Amino acid sequence: SQSGKTINRDYSPIVARGVPVATIMAGSLAPLLPLIATGPVVPPLGFMIFLAWRIVRPGILPLWIGLPLGAFDDLFSGQPFGCAIMLWSLAMLVLEALEARFPWRGFVHDWGTASALLAAYLGLSALLTGTPPSLPHLLLILPQLSLSVLLFPIIARLVALFDRIRLYRVRVVD
Repeated sequence: SQSGKTINRDYSPIVARGVPVATIMAGSLAPLLPLIATGPVVPPLGFMIFLAWRIVRPGILPLWIGLPLGAFDDLFSGQPFGCAIMLWSLAMLVLEALEARFPWRGFVHDWGTASALLAAYLGLSALLTGTPPSLPHLLLILPQLSLSVLLFPIIARLVALFDRIRLYRVRVVD
């Protein structure tokens, strides 16, 4: 019978708590890929996976998780240390406020929210690099922003797949 396949099975707490953090940290390692470009093209994959986990599964990440995951991202992104810590923590606060204000969600709402947060993240990251702000400097991030916005639904689908892996039931040994 179909119900017999779930008897004596339970979620693995290590996998259930570790998959979101591990996927975000793996995304933060994207700057280590051997890509050569004259400008910023590679999307901030760690931040995108972070947003996708928070949007796909709102309660899975605690509010304070932006600090340690942002610190890990800062180690590999090339940004000044503390940039991702601040921006990831602010993103969590913004998402928490939006969740309280607009509890209903849909694809367009989630994509719009992620797009706005990605634009703010990339714009503020460009301003926090220490170079004098100028219009050409900010226009340089438009290809990266466009690619990030277009890839976000795919990242969200990958996170949904990882969420199914996270919730896979394993046999409990007595």
